[in-house]
Amino acid sequence: MRRMSFARRVLVQLAHPVLERSRVNRRLIAAVRDLPGVTLHDLYERYPAFDIDVRREQALLLEHDVIVFQHPFYWYSTPAILKEWQDLVLEHGWAYGKGGTRLHGKLTCNAITTGGPATAYQHDGRNRFTMRELLAPWDQTAFLCGMRFLAPLVVHGSFRLGSDEDVAPHAELYRRALLALRDDTLDLSRAQQASYLQDALPPAPSSTPATAAKEQP
Repeated sequence: MRRMSFARRVLVQLAHPVLERSRVNRRLIAAVRDLPGVTLHDLYERYPAFDIDVRREQALLLEHDVIVFQHPFYWYSTPAILKEWQDLVLEHGWAYGKGGTRLHGKLTCNAITTGGPATAYQHDGRNRFTMRELLAPWDQTAFLCGMRFLAPLVVHGSFRLGSDEDVAPHAELYRRALLALRDDTLDLSRAQQASYLQDALPPAPSSTPATAAKEQP
């Protein structure tokens, strides 16, 4: 069977320690699970004891052009496994430093869910900083590794999304974002400067493949 060719291959590094209890993240994953050219990699499912296979993870990174880290926003950061993943996988001499050029030119961004509303992530809001400012360590990590860091795709106020119908527009937006990244229809310069990745997406077509995703369990 001939392998389908895309402008870019996308790797979604999913990190949610209790995914079975997360209605929003499960819905986001359901909306993109069937996309050719997109690989879903659940880190907690793969490494329940945090025994990360560094060589396997590095091989996955090399096989893909876009790395999306999907996770809830825990204490202005990420679930613990992503920190462990960074510490082990992004080795000196491989990802950065002398000879560490293996990730150069790849695109990366975060797909995040927050409990608080968007208004809380403003200079005059409860959290005092914007999402872009709070993600500065990720931005700098990408820079150190020679990657292009794009604005995050964020679902704010996830606790207030009480039904699948509430989540559906966000799931459709996530699907559109991964398609744009895969098919090279995203304005990368704009995506690097925007506050949110959704602000840089091309206009939605009159009908999108995401409609089918709404019927998925």
